[in-house]
Amino acid sequence: MALLPALLLLTGCIADPGPEPILSANSTAAATGSPGVPSTSAPLETTQSSNKAPVYWIGRSNGNVFLYREFRDVPEQENPVTRALRAMMSEKPLDPDFFTPWQSPTELATSISGKNVITVDVSADAFNSNLDADMAVRAIQQLIFTATAAAASSGLIDSGQQIQVRVLVDSHTDYVAFGHVQLGAPMSRAAGMVAPVWIIDPQEGTDIAGGSVKITGRSTVPGGKLRWQILRTAGNGDKTPYLTGETTAGADAAQSGLFTLALSLSSGSYELRVSQSDGGNSGELNVDTRKFNVS
Repeated sequence: MALLPALLLLTGCIADPGPEPILSANSTAAATGSPGVPSTSAPLETTQSSNKAPVYWIGRSNGNVFLYREFRDVPEQENPVTRALRAMMSEKPLDPDFFTPWQSPTELATSISGKNVITVDVSADAFNSNLDADMAVRAIQQLIFTATAAAASSGLIDSGQQIQVRVLVDSHTDYVAFGHVQLGAPMSRAAGMVAPVWIIDPQEGTDIAGGSVKITGRSTVPGGKLRWQILRTAGNGDKTPYLTGETTAGADAAQSGLFTLALSLSSGSYELRVSQSDGGNSGELNVDTRKFNVS
């Protein structure tokens, strides 16, 4: 415990919480998790021993746009929050269904105050993308989700308390991100931004040893019914149904929304599809897909 204060003093400056965030006329309150918009202060991540960084990306499902998470291998020369954000701004998602509007920044630093406020100080070149107001809101939430996830999974913050992120641009508080979202004041996660269903493992393109394949994921509806399907992919890219079934997302507090499958698969290439049950209709609701190989 004596090491904790030292861990909290990362790189960059620490700013005290300021007034409520200001949004431009074309943006929405969802960017800040401000009153009137459903928000969650607690991250979906808990402390883990892995050195992989949790990184959120933007993806589309059923005509909507949500945030999805991947765990990525990142260099360890920076603190966990900085390196997760650098990956978000500088790398491409493993899953081709995801994308990021951020650009690689010249400067990036982060710090954490004792009040569970993460301060991100980034150079203006990170915002060199032409976005509409809705996508600008999602990009800021992508940063908030990634920063809080990295801090929670590395044990740098108390995930049971309110967690906020304050974004400075070139150390200033008056920047309007992507021309739509006023930065500088503490912001929280907006619950409605996270994908209704996402597959946690396996990650896109993973090679898995033959035998029992463990599949994990999360739904935003605890206790809700989920449909899953395994498609087998031939060498020419053709896909054929291989296995189908249903499962239920966890309902208890410790496993809220989580689902797990254990399947026996022979060697080959596969695509996993998981969706929320739509009350008996044949369509897929909020589907997430993942391609992987079994050796």
